[in-house]
Amino acid sequence: MMNQTVSDDRPTLISSLEQIDVRLRWLSSWMVHNANHLREKRDGLKVGGHQASCASMTAIMAALYFHALRPQDKVAVKPHAGPVLHAIHYLLEQQSLDRMQRFRGLGGVQSYPSRTKDKIPVDFSTGSVGLGVAVTAFSSLVQDYLIAHGQVKEEDAGRMIALMGDAELDEGNIYECLIEGYKHDLRNCWWIVDYNRQSLDATTADRMFSRFDDIFETCGWRVVTLKYGKRQREAFKRPGGKALEEWIDNCPNADFAVLTYQGGSAWRSRLIEDLGAKPQVKKLLNGYDDEALAALMTNLGGHCVETLVEAFDSADDDTPTLFIAYTIKGYGLPLAGHKDNHSGMMNSAQMEQLRHNLGIAEGREWEPWGGLGDNAAVQLQAFVEASPIARKVAEPVAAMVPVPQRLATPEGAEQSTQAAFGRILLDLAKSGEPLADRIVTTAPDVTQTTNLGAFVNQRGLFRRQELADVFHKAKIPSAQKWAQHAAGQHIELGIAENNFFIMLTSLGLAAPHFGTRLLPIGTVYDPFIARGLDALNYGCYSDSRFLLVGTPSGITLAAEGGAHQSINTPLIGMGQPNLTYFEPAYADELAVMMRWAFDHMQKPDGASVYLRLTTRAIPQVAREDEAWEADALKGGYWLRRPAQGAEAAIIFTGTVATEALAAWEELSDDIPGIGLLNVTSPDLLHRGWSAQNAARWTDDAVTRSHADTLLSELASGAGLVTVIDGSPGALSWLGGVKGMRVSPLGTDRFGQTGDLPDLYKTYRLDAESIIEAAAEFFLGH
Repeated sequence: MMNQTVSDDRPTLISSLEQIDVRLRWLSSWMVHNANHLREKRDGLKVGGHQASCASMTAIMAALYFHALRPQDKVAVKPHAGPVLHAIHYLLEQQSLDRMQRFRGLGGVQSYPSRTKDKIPVDFSTGSVGLGVAVTAFSSLVQDYLIAHGQVKEEDAGRMIALMGDAELDEGNIYECLIEGYKHDLRNCWWIVDYNRQSLDATTADRMFSRFDDIFETCGWRVVTLKYGKRQREAFKRPGGKALEEWIDNCPNADFAVLTYQGGSAWRSRLIEDLGAKPQVKKLLNGYDDEALAALMTNLGGHCVETLVEAFDSADDDTPTLFIAYTIKGYGLPLAGHKDNHSGMMNSAQMEQLRHNLGIAEGREWEPWGGLGDNAAVQLQAFVEASPIARKVAEPVAAMVPVPQRLATPEGAEQSTQAAFGRILLDLAKSGEPLADRIVTTAPDVTQTTNLGAFVNQRGLFRRQELADVFHKAKIPSAQKWAQHAAGQHIELGIAENNFFIMLTSLGLAAPHFGTRLLPIGTVYDPFIARGLDALNYGCYSDSRFLLVGTPSGITLAAEGGAHQSINTPLIGMGQPNLTYFEPAYADELAVMMRWAFDHMQKPDGASVYLRLTTRAIPQVAREDEAWEADALKGGYWLRRPAQGAEAAIIFTGTVATEALAAWEELSDDIPGIGLLNVTSPDLLHRGWSAQNAARWTDDAVTRSHADTLLSELASGAGLVTVIDGSPGALSWLGGVKGMRVSPLGTDRFGQTGDLPDLYKTYRLDAESIIEAAAEFFLGH
């Protein structure tokens, strides 16, 4: 059953929601007005805000939040309707006046809803349009995964709801998500479209929207179109009403917007011109004065609380549902319908007139129920307090999943980090450790080629309805044993990287969303991280926790050619907040890093982790002890320690370890005491150095960075040869730590096909190039 509010009396329910609609419109408008026109502006810049975009959503959000929404439901709010969300929580006494007054200021309400920056409960961060829509579908799939694994009860399943602008339907990632949802039998998902037919630049195209019914219904969705409000539907039943309905149906979006802005007399003139000759139409129109006629013509479904309540109540099952709610951008404001209203806002005179119309006394603009009598205010406050959303509890703190003290290093004199990754996961899958049961893997159609296959064979693919491996059943030999069942721990995706990263985001939010922790691992070809970079950033901004494995990487891919050879991904790893990047050279390093990652992903101050791996097998190094591990987890360690005050060092990251070691061995006779530094994380080294520098200008105690400590073993004017199969900028900054000379080697242009010796020589990653770079410093060549 749909939720009931404080009263089962329908007229009282509708009246209460209509009054809340007005309050939300006022508070969101006033918040933006205060920030732009009343608050001191020290920089002279426009603060911004979207009064018109808020106004088109207030009725939808009133009906949703204070009637249809259940405590277990979660909502992604249209970015530009963020002020409405904060106004809702202000009415719920969960948002402070101080933060509202600091809208878009430091420490105040954020421009767009943010899980990490806002203080109110925010289920999903939004901002980059389209991503906040798709995340609700993938979160619903994660919920189904947890239900199937016995970690969430079926009766506790919530709806994942997206409130979206109609212009967001131009975003391609929505259709990628739609297809993936169909493949996985998506349920418990609502997408509510604020169809105001205006985007930032113009009114939207008329012809496309008639096709969305077909698109969504083909993918298994129910489509509910809310075009007419109750007053319009009643008018259509009167003599002449059918002609009026047909006229509205055929009215171009741009014309409707213009007439809305012009008002009642313009509506009357146009309708008389177009319909005056039709029977009964003039009589129908004469029954309304200009103000009432304008109200009738703009009484669209998305502004009619009763229509919205009926629609939400009718969708009381788990079928994914698209609600197309016709609205007017700027509804109820003097900006309504104007094509420039997206970034426009009311001036002081217009705001004053709106305040006067609502009966709000000057100086009482921030009062939750300003302009209402005491009795009405008490009744509405009681209504709000009794609504289901008021009973929503804070996000749970999920228990930590125990992580073994060590992960075994795969055996083998020569290994690639990608193959070692697969073997470590297989060992975990067989181990019986609690950690293994909480790992869930995913990949955008590259499961086998990124070495997830063994884990999948052991643990199975997730599918709510069991599906046998027909090749295995037919006894046809295959390395893949891909049984699909509810207990499976791998979620197979299509090749769309946006879907991949949004799925990782949703899996990584299982702890706060559902109170149970998952440890997601996603593998993707390293160069194609860039294809989903916006979604990766979205996941990190949301503080989702996952392990991203980019593999294979760099020109080390050799014959695969430039389209598959990553260049700038080390810089992405270094520059992306809430993502810690490692690039191991050896299998034992990888085992240490994976163990650290599983722990770090669960810490309150932790983050997601990115491992950049390779398919190139290289000779492993012998270890005398485990002393190197602590430094490796700080970002780097001396593979060959320099003599104190040495004049040179070779610094490398990742698979070029073999070339760096060969060059070191040849140079060690000519440059006594030369060091060989293995940078396991350019990210952590750079972050520590930056923090050391920043601390000098703050009250923080200056902590010596790990990069500073490592390089202090060299002479002050030492020369550094840095080498990485990626952008040389990932390491060349090390010269700035102690003011040393640097000769940076790496790839800063597109690769090409070839074998490894040819490519390493061509792009100067081979041992000879490293030696030549050192010779430029010390031998004068």
